[in-house]
Amino acid sequence: MKLLNMILDIRAAGFAEWTNAKPLKNGAFLRFSRGNSMTGNTHAGRFSLGMGTVFLTLLLLITLQNKVQAQTYAIQGEIVYTMAGNPITNGVVLVRDGRIEQVGTAARVRIPSGVEVVQAKVVTPGFIDAHSVVGLSGALNVPHDQDQLERSHPFQPDLRAIDAYNAREHLVVFVSNMGITTIHTGHGPGAIASGQTMIVKTTGGTINEALIDSVTMVAFTLGPSVGRNYTQVGSRSRTIAMLRAEFIKAQEYKRRVDAADGDLSKMPARDLKMETMMAILNREIRAMITAQQTTEILAALRLQEEFGFDLVLDGAAEAYLVLDQIKAAGVHVFIHPPMVRTTGETVNASWDTAAKLHEAGIPFAFQAGFEGYVPKTRVVHYEAAIAVANGLPFLAGLEAITIGSARILGIDSRVGSLERGKDADIALFDGDPFEYLTSTTGVMINGQWLVKPE
Repeated sequence: MKLLNMILDIRAAGFAEWTNAKPLKNGAFLRFSRGNSMTGNTHAGRFSLGMGTVFLTLLLLITLQNKVQAQTYAIQGEIVYTMAGNPITNGVVLVRDGRIEQVGTAARVRIPSGVEVVQAKVVTPGFIDAHSVVGLSGALNVPHDQDQLERSHPFQPDLRAIDAYNAREHLVVFVSNMGITTIHTGHGPGAIASGQTMIVKTTGGTINEALIDSVTMVAFTLGPSVGRNYTQVGSRSRTIAMLRAEFIKAQEYKRRVDAADGDLSKMPARDLKMETMMAILNREIRAMITAQQTTEILAALRLQEEFGFDLVLDGAAEAYLVLDQIKAAGVHVFIHPPMVRTTGETVNASWDTAAKLHEAGIPFAFQAGFEGYVPKTRVVHYEAAIAVANGLPFLAGLEAITIGSARILGIDSRVGSLERGKDADIALFDGDPFEYLTSTTGVMINGQWLVKPE
């Protein structure tokens, strides 16, 4: 408003200056001063230069005003789920320069003059997919877009997701259009250690534009699927023995690094695998272990107890059978998609496992996961909807794809809720986001519309 008043003042001053100027015969202008003395071409030149400056300034101010307005939005929702308190009826989210500036009722949030106002029935934080392979696995299911699992060796914790992620992959665009604005993605299950994971926004043309965290976890897998992918692995016992052996080697590598105390001449030869495993032992990054059946879940908990790393259980199809043990270990869970195909290791998966985790007070988040068929991913809030339909409270389901997921991933200072200062990642819907027939009407990431409301 202050900027608009400045523009009006300049316009008024320019008009007064113009009306005080008189034409001369040679086409120049003269102007009478306050003392009513006549001035000639010299002053006319000054006047022309002055008016040029005035109009240039006016143009600049108008441009700045338009730029400010273009970066500021007011999103009005019949109901706004902030995930930082109770839902707000008739709420407003004010966005400025890529961040949330204010959230509250329409009666309390003053919308600046000239700011674009967008309306929706339901407004939520952008959804977070707690575990995916999107960006490494593509939509076509052909060799050039399937980088989620390297089959040359069963133990490769040094493989970096950042080196394989394709920000322009169609699946990234697809999930962003559904309101999923952040994904924890990377190498998929199926190897003892398949590689590293990372966190990205579902926007940008390059990994640098999308990246939040380059190394978040290392993906491990326990269970028969590893033996099916790698002939040198075999039984469950051999899988665990091989993994324990690698952790023991990492302990020795760490001991030598610590003993060197920064002296390069005493450092062991660089080993990318051991450097990654050492980071896990140092709790600099976490181990995400895919373990579906109770045999694998309990084995993962034993590994965590033996080596002292931070553990996130992934899948955990039979978690409802060992809730006490999971809770006692204090680990988090990326629960399998409730609609996962109940075959093989997920034969005992249940639609109400999320509800049981919630009742037990075990922190969990929903994931799109990894499937063996095209396009190898699911839609995370459709999966959460099934859990909500089978005993999980609505707000608990919404929390598990927003702020709850953000907390587990360690990014809750930036995303996961609609609060002042956080990234403006916002999803708009024409109804209950857990209803299948509800449509996404708008998606904003970092204050920019990916899906512009009509």
